[in-house]
Amino acid sequence: MDDFWLNAIWSLAPTVLIGLIFWFVMRSLLRADRTERDVYAKIEAEERAKLADERHRAA
Repeated sequence: MDDFWLNAIWSLAPTVLIGLIFWFVMRSLLRADRTERDVYAKIEAEERAKLADERHRAA
């Protein structure tokens, strides 16, 4: 009976480990994408504010 549980654990271990690696990589990608979008939105807002200020001064 001990061999059964040991074999069950060894059979599932690679699948669980690959699943954990996949989850970690996907989580990292999604967080990086979210951070990049936030930074891009901030830069875009700053550029729009500069453009609006330049237009206001020119008028």
